[in-house]
Amino acid sequence: MPFISKDWRSPGEEWVKTQEGWEKKKVLECTAQRYPALTNFNSSGDNQQKSWSQEGQVGEKTNDSGNRIPPHCHITIKCTREIAGFNGLSEAVRRLDFSSAVRDVRRFNYICALLELLLGGQKLTHLPGAAQKLLLSMLEQLADQVATSQQNLNALRALIVALSSLREAEKRACWGRPLGSRALWGHHDDAIARINRIASSIRIQEPGPEVVPKLHDLPEECIREILLRISDHRDLDAASGAWSVMAGVCSEQRVWRELVAHHYSPLQLQHVLKDAAEPTDWRDTFHRLRKLYGLREDTQYAETLSLCRHCKCLFWRSLGHPCIADQCPEYRERLREAGGPLAPHPVPPAAFLKFFSL
Repeated sequence: MPFISKDWRSPGEEWVKTQEGWEKKKVLECTAQRYPALTNFNSSGDNQQKSWSQEGQVGEKTNDSGNRIPPHCHITIKCTREIAGFNGLSEAVRRLDFSSAVRDVRRFNYICALLELLLGGQKLTHLPGAAQKLLLSMLEQLADQVATSQQNLNALRALIVALSSLREAEKRACWGRPLGSRALWGHHDDAIARINRIASSIRIQEPGPEVVPKLHDLPEECIREILLRISDHRDLDAASGAWSVMAGVCSEQRVWRELVAHHYSPLQLQHVLKDAAEPTDWRDTFHRLRKLYGLREDTQYAETLSLCRHCKCLFWRSLGHPCIADQCPEYRERLREAGGPLAPHPVPPAAFLKFFSL
């Protein structure tokens, strides 16, 4: 029998009691204090837990030395004998501070797209119970953000429709009973009811007379410049039905020509046009290109997650992360000899879910 020394033993994980159950302390240290699940997470007797950043950026933490540590999460890319290929979705969501990212206008659309993929493909029901509760909590915070800002109401309605259809499908599964414990689905039903109440109570208020100028007061040239900066064709269709001036601008060929140039390359355009020099209907050309090539996903979000090619770490580009290329002088010297550091790789929502086999 081999001697099991102190170095052979694992120190184990330290767990903290929260409102949503037990969670690893090292995961909670990477999240913001404004999490609803962390209301019971106090820092008595622990100096490191007392050092939350109240004045820094959303989701950042301050360590004992005063340096701000932005939210980040290490990801296992390749499974080997030494490294087990397992990534936990709930741990990644907490480490990347998704709940606070819901309240950031730059990351709001990214979170919406991620939730839409989980709800639309019925992937939510295949997740562990803790991950399901966390994602529903994110959706509730998203609904609260929409109600507060009175923006992106259509995105919230689409998520609620997908959530309702998912719940109805689960009621018909497994001989008419939902999969999972009754307590878990009771918690889900309460969360869904709260989300529906928040959505039904939203009333879009028109700005008062003291707010000038209003959209209707702007000249047509300003309206055209606004619509030329829209990258989603669905927003153009919605703007056409909102106001007659916008409908006239959206029918112009220039608006759709700029949209084609934004999403597609000249080579893709020539492939659709065949022998024609220039299309006669740019709107029809855009929809033909969209059906053939899709849309540029990197332009749909103001900010996406990025994957560091050196330390295999997911992080928000605007916040950064503690990289091995910055902390290790020897590694930095080897990178310089190899031609310099590699640029981080953008991670769209669908690619993010692939890290968790979803």
